[in-house]
Amino acid sequence: MIPKALTIAGSDSGGGAGIQADLKTFQELNVFGMSAITALTAQNTRGVQGVFPASNECVRQQLDSIAEDLKPQAIKTGMLYRSSIIQTVAEKIKTYGWSNVVVDPVMIAKGGASLLQKEAIETLKTNLIPLSTVITPNIPEAEVLTGMKIKSNADRKQAAEMLLVLGCRSVVIKGGHHEDNLEAIDLFFDGNDFVWLRGQRIQTRNTHGTGCTFSAAITAELAKGENVLNAIRTAKSFIQAAIEHELNIGSGHGPTNHWAFQTYRMGRP
Repeated sequence: MIPKALTIAGSDSGGGAGIQADLKTFQELNVFGMSAITALTAQNTRGVQGVFPASNECVRQQLDSIAEDLKPQAIKTGMLYRSSIIQTVAEKIKTYGWSNVVVDPVMIAKGGASLLQKEAIETLKTNLIPLSTVITPNIPEAEVLTGMKIKSNADRKQAAEMLLVLGCRSVVIKGGHHEDNLEAIDLFFDGNDFVWLRGQRIQTRNTHGTGCTFSAAITAELAKGENVLNAIRTAKSFIQAAIEHELNIGSGHGPTNHWAFQTYRMGRP
């Protein structure tokens, strides 16, 4: 059986984040990718110039069409933008019994534009996160979801415990925003064990779409039957390669290199 993964997210016209990044990641990890678009954005490496959300009916019909013919082995959510879309997505996840749900709580674009309305945060917490296998917030997103400031490793552990109370089965709090010049350290917690995942910090402005790509790589590995922690380890390696081998595209926050993991792992120049 060919593994299939579904991304429910916004479209990035610049190609570095959103469904474009997700589908590239699925392809690179040998998973067939499908998408349900929640919003169109006009954006490039300099920022987001416009956001045009899809109607609830548009999202609903996309999900129904996929469910009727192409059952995904894993799904991820990214930019959902407003409460009603979150409610629609949660309803369909329950209706179709979809498992291996990765929730990337996308809130702010790299350039600072809001990608989730404030009124939707509570809906995300109460409707969608309880359905998730793993959630993948960065530190600012974890602060919003928990209502606490995260400065130390002890704070991150406390935040991870608080996030699990929301109903997710596991959480990985990404460390890209932590004040450490040498390493980017992610924290995984499943209610039993805390696992620190270390990676070298790359000094670069080309980090557009890192969160989308990381969560998509987790989703791809889950679709192939991998367990959550191993899926996260592969995703960590995938995004590390994507950041390290820069494309240097655009004049702002450039996109990551989605083909770097396969290219350099296989020993090709």
